[in-house]
Amino acid sequence: MKTLPAALATLAVALSFWAVGPAFAQTTSDPGKAGVAAMPAMTDGEVKKIDKDAGKITIKHGEIKHMEMPGMTMVFVVKDKALLDTVSVGAKIRFMAANENGRMVVTDIQPAK
Repeated sequence: MKTLPAALATLAVALSFWAVGPAFAQTTSDPGKAGVAAMPAMTDGEVKKIDKDAGKITIKHGEIKHMEMPGMTMVFVVKDKALLDTVSVGAKIRFMAANENGRMVVTDIQPAK
C-alpha cells in the first residue's frame, strides 16, 4: 500500500519538471545570450550633417546591435533638438537610437572618448 503514494509522489515531481522545463529552454542558438534580448547600448558614429530646423542629424555609424542594424550613414530625427547644440559636423560621437513607430530617433548624444 505504501508504494502507491510513493509512485504518485514521484509522478508529481516528474510532471513538475516537465511543465517547468520549457521555461529554462534557450531561446537563441548562442548559449551566452540564452533568453536575453539585446540591451540598448551607445553606438559609435561621426556627424556628417546637422539640420537644426528640421531636428535631424546625419550620422555615419557602426553596427547598432540592439536594433540588428549594420553600420551605414543615415539620417535620424532627434528626440530633443537641444541635442544638436552639443555636436558639430565632423565630431566623433556615441549615441543612443531607438525605433519609435518606424522613425529612427536619436535619444542621447555624447562626445566619443
